[in-house]
Amino acid sequence: MVDAGPLYAYVDADDRYHGASLELLRHHPGPLVVPCLVITEVTYLLGSRLGPGPEVRFLGDLAGGDFAVEAVAAGDWVRIAELVWRYRELPLGTVDASLVAAAERLGITSVATLDRRHLGAVHPNHAAGFDLLP
Repeated sequence: MVDAGPLYAYVDADDRYHGASLELLRHHPGPLVVPCLVITEVTYLLGSRLGPGPEVRFLGDLAGGDFAVEAVAAGDWVRIAELVWRYRELPLGTVDASLVAAAERLGITSVATLDRRHLGAVHPNHAAGFDLLP
């Protein structure tokens, strides 16, 4: 499962996490699952910070099959709402909660993220915690 941070950083060569994110995304052995709401966050950040060129590059990577895009399932919305409420003090937010809900549904325990504060505090239903990468 991949969060917005590494996806943004692998495109932005000036980001301090660029190298680690690029390495992880190029060499991770399993499918790189990206929740669709994470894509919205990444494209907004790329477009607003770096312009349309990097945003289009990322969209090309999606079109090329570099990532497995995971839609929000109908049953995820209730779980997303529960997570947003439960972790409101962080706050967790809808995008991160959608990542957690998808990971629970798919049985994924490894998450590529730069947001260790938020996702490190979450206790998913299917595991004691997430294995945070890189």
